[in-house]
Amino acid sequence: MNEISPQAIDKERIRRAIREILIAIGEDPDREGLLRTPERIADMYAEIFAGLHQDPASVLSVSFEEDHREMVILRDIPFYSMCEHHLLPFHGKAHIGYIPKGKVVGISKLARVVEIFARRPQLQERLTSQIADAIMEYIQPYGVGVVVEAEHLCMTMRGIKKPGSLVVTSANRGIFLTRRETRAEFLSLIDKPCVTGG
Repeated sequence: MNEISPQAIDKERIRRAIREILIAIGEDPDREGLLRTPERIADMYAEIFAGLHQDPASVLSVSFEEDHREMVILRDIPFYSMCEHHLLPFHGKAHIGYIPKGKVVGISKLARVVEIFARRPQLQERLTSQIADAIMEYIQPYGVGVVVEAEHLCMTMRGIKKPGSLVVTSANRGIFLTRRETRAEFLSLIDKPCVTGG
């Protein structure tokens, strides 16, 4: 994935803010174990929020003319994101299916789109829709289906404290929305165990 420009993230401002948070919770930011914590968090935020400064068009604009008009699925795409309500992680898997209309995109590009949108302060519902909308806009297939399943740490380590609970969201566009059979085929294929040669 492309590196973001150093100007995009104000690391010094993040360092100052984290130092203030440590003081506010009653810690000593100058003790040995915490001395470099503000710097580490600034570096981490630059990485996990890099998607704010990346355009999915740069990934999906590279496509190939191909007369394939059957469903293409990439499933079990792992991702990590940050819930914008508590700035705690949520993580899981995304599944994408689309039916090309004379134009296909490299499979790795689909995973990159998930990564770009996940690396932002996010809501899972928005993440799911953004992935589907970007594929519709830039690949212009007959349709696309996206399913995202994730565990949210804001629900498992605080609040209701229910580890193992999964949130499942879906977005359907084009023929995936209008044809029940297409949607059912997609859902059945992402639910099957992997078939490997042997």
